Amino acid sequence: MHPFIIDPKGNLFVDLGTATNACEEKNRVPNSPGRQPCTEKETRGGTWRYDANKTDQKFSAAERYASGIRNGEGFAIDATGRLFVTQHGRDQLAEDWQQFYKGQIGSNLPAEEIVRLEQGHDYGWPECYFDGFQKKLVLAPEYGGDGGKKVGVCATRTPPVAFFPAHWAPNDLLIASNLALPAVYREGAFVAFHGSWNRAPAPQEGYNVVFQPMNDGKAAGKFIVFADGFAGPIKEPGRAAFRPSGLAQGPDGAIYISDDLHGRIWRVTYHGGPNAVLAAAPASQVHATSSSAALPPEGVHPDAGLEGAVTLPTPPGATQAEVMLGSRIYHGQVSNGTCAGCHGSDGKGSPVGADLTAGTWLWSDGSLEGLTKTISQGVATPKKHLGAMPPLGGSPLSAADLKAVSAYVWSIGHPQ
Repeated sequence: MHPFIIDPKGNLFVDLGTATNACEEKNRVPNSPGRQPCTEKETRGGTWRYDANKTDQKFSAAERYASGIRNGEGFAIDATGRLFVTQHGRDQLAEDWQQFYKGQIGSNLPAEEIVRLEQGHDYGWPECYFDGFQKKLVLAPEYGGDGGKKVGVCATRTPPVAFFPAHWAPNDLLIASNLALPAVYREGAFVAFHGSWNRAPAPQEGYNVVFQPMNDGKAAGKFIVFADGFAGPIKEPGRAAFRPSGLAQGPDGAIYISDDLHGRIWRVTYHGGPNAVLAAAPASQVHATSSSAALPPEGVHPDAGLEGAVTLPTPPGATQAEVMLGSRIYHGQVSNGTCAGCHGSDGKGSPVGADLTAGTWLWSDGSLEGLTKTISQGVATPKKHLGAMPPLGGSPLSAADLKAVSAYVWSIGHPQ
């Protein structure tokens, strides 16, 4: 990505996002070490500065302002002139380094960040990532890290000024200063989160706008969810109704939120006194009117309601029970399955994972045996998509699990 901002002095700051996940020798392949040195960092992974009043400027390392930023998306300047940017954190700690990260711990690392940009500073990528549990930069496994214990060169890198849950995808940043807003909002930062695609087996999250209180350029307390509900009932890239992407402020203090799925823009205005307190968006609630020990009429079978799994075709050599188990693995409900993170819960694919429902097979003939082999071996060099698939999808699947999830993939690719 190449978002940019121009400061009052006429400096144009532009991001150059990285081409890889963590500068691995083989991108997104399990246990692949990082390149030494990471030559990609010479021309990517940072912020470059130019003169907004000149033409014919040339790209070179001389214009690099700051480095170690994997994908800086949302720029903002506060009232004192300090420059900030959000960062999309790296992926696949758990999938590629199972010996260090287990289950949902891997899904919740690394934290998303806001960094204060200062000339010459290095913010850690690819050697480091920010551990939100420990609240510090730690060494990435591609560069000798061991799951968060080793710090190494990360002790010399610049940590963020605020951080958020992993994989929420912070696309834009707004530091509001208009006097029409309550005082408590004037120094803080609004962040538009585009929403995750790869938190499996944990639920996908983000798809909202949060407000982070700030003081003197640093986080001052916990963030609140400022606006929510954009995604509708399903928080997933391919099925969300809307995904927040951009933020802007009008001269009257109104805050504008843009969506990049359907081109919708929301206008949020404030009506009230100047001393209002922070108030989070209301959480959705289900109100129970009574309780009873009686079972529901449909029973309590764990596979009830699973996308019509009982009506899916069964591949030769498998059973309907295996197809149903495979559905639960695919959707991350058992065995820490990660399939839906890339291929979508409906199997219709994403930019990083193929459509499994189209009946078009890239690596086999589509038979149960062929699919089993592909899932078992993984896909190190994809033909048409951005994301490599580690063996077994990066999940600790047993032989029975492998057969079951292969049967489910076969079934959604061979609809009746």
